[in-house]
Amino acid sequence: MFSSKEQLEKRTGPYGIGRFSYLQSLVTEYQDTTSDEAKKETLANLANFAYDPINYEHLRKLNVLDLFLDALEEANEKFVEFAIGGICNACLDKQNKDYILKNDGVRLVTRCISSPNEDTVLSAITTLMYLMTPTSKQEITAFPIVECMLRFSQSKNKKLSNLAQVFLEDYCSKEQIQEARRVQQELIKSSTLENSQTTEAHKQANESLTFS
Repeated sequence: MFSSKEQLEKRTGPYGIGRFSYLQSLVTEYQDTTSDEAKKETLANLANFAYDPINYEHLRKLNVLDLFLDALEEANEKFVEFAIGGICNACLDKQNKDYILKNDGVRLVTRCISSPNEDTVLSAITTLMYLMTPTSKQEITAFPIVECMLRFSQSKNKKLSNLAQVFLEDYCSKEQIQEARRVQQELIKSSTLENSQTTEAHKQANESLTFS
């Protein structure tokens, strides 16, 4: 639960003394270090700080949102996990949300839902829901995403299936879901037919070898 302004001031003083300098040192460390381990640790720390509203202005001044967005394109899965976690935390703030949306955030976040890392996928789906606005809804509920959520909703992983189901129920129309189901069924039929034809071809080839 977010703290009130009065509670935040009691914790850090009216000017948040020390926080900006510390966050600035983290950003500098992330940019200057050549160690992947140090980068991952620093990125994880920044993602944790993105949870607290008192840090939002500092994070914007230090361009940490850009740092998170850039890290989503890293090859290292851990970098992506911490970056999407940071974005997920930060985008609860309207200014942060608007900035992320204006800087290709939906596309970058959407790429994360195909990650092999469960935490990354869960954070990505949650982030897409947080980024939902009347303007962004069309992009966020585009057919490929709806179809992906439909597959996730059928997963044996309860966390994933429950979250995907919330996405479908809260943000997608019945028509969108029906169309995704129709395409899935066609793909299943096509795959079944292809396998059947392959099996028959192998059978005929074996029979040909037997009688030759």
